[in-house]
Order: sequence, then structure tokens, then C-alpha cells
Amino acid sequence: MAIEAGADAFGMIFAPSPRRIAWEAAIEIAHRVPTSIEPVAVFVDPSNEAVDAMRVLFPHARIQFSGNEAPEFVAAYGERAIKAIHVAPDEDPARLGARCDRHPRATILFDARHNGLAGGTGIAFAWELVTRIAAARRVVMAGGLSAENVTACVSSVRPYGVDVRSGIETDGRKDGEKMRAFVRAAHEADEA
Repeated sequence: MAIEAGADAFGMIFAPSPRRIAWEAAIEIAHRVPTSIEPVAVFVDPSNEAVDAMRVLFPHARIQFSGNEAPEFVAAYGERAIKAIHVAPDEDPARLGARCDRHPRATILFDARHNGLAGGTGIAFAWELVTRIAAARRVVMAGGLSAENVTACVSSVRPYGVDVRSGIETDGRKDGEKMRAFVRAAHEADEA
């Protein structure tokens, strides 16, 4: 569905979650994924062994770290690493910048902090908190995005990428129509 919608990347959750991908499904995807779309493997505080096993299947995948991984751990994966930074409603911009600076080579994914969850909450945060950081480095925006608001997000932040989950779902399942509308809106905003 993501390929047909024209998405640039698709995610697979390898962390403990109701959405965790079964290893057998990951193997099947690895055998048929074209080079036209980039896999992103999502982990929360993984072992090196877990990440390395995934990299055997998807050697060119980006690796999203959404837990409390040490900067040294994230840095070991170089520019393939994406470090999720959860933004609180009352976030101090200087503190936020310092948290990002701990991961100088990683792409930063900004998501909303909500009830201590490691992402996927469908909650947006104040995008203006990250515009200065996005002007200086690669960032991906997440948190409450949908076809209805992704244009405003891309126009105001100018991120490297956007990440969506619940904004393209109906009753907890991916919705092809919503996915196509989201990808179309994101691409149009990026070209503007």
C-alpha cells in the first residue's frame, strides 16, 4: 500500500508493541521490498544483536531509536540512525536543542511526549519549538499528522521527512485512501 501511494519510506516496529512485526512477516517483506522505498526499523532500547539481526534482512534500512538509547549506541549506526526525541507541551527550547546535540550524526525524529509513551500517540505538539533545529539539521516530524495538517507542518518546519501512523488509519488499520491523501499532501507541500 505504501509503495502504491508513492511513499518514500515505510516503517516496521521491532519493539514490544501490539504493532510489532512478526519475524516471519519481516522476512517476507525483505524478499520483496523494492529499492524504490526505504525501510525504517523502529526499536525501543534494543540490544545490538536485535538491531544486527534486522540489518541482515534489511541492510540499507534506517534505524529509528525511540527509547532511552545512549548517544554512543545511536552513534554506532552512523547516518542510518534516527533518534526519536519526545517533545513535552512545556518543553524548554534550549533543553530540547541540547538533547538533539547529543546525537550529532543521527536524523532527529520529533514526536509528542504523552503519558510516557515511546511514540505513536496521534498527538501533535507545538511545531514552532523545533523550527530552529530543523533549519540546521535533518529532522523528521511525527505526532498527530494527517492529510489535513501535514501541509501546514511541512510549510512551517521544512523537515527532511514526515512520519505518520494513526493519521492514515481507520479503526486501527491502514487505510489506502488516507495513505494516498497523506503522501499526496506531503509531496505537494514539499514542492511548494
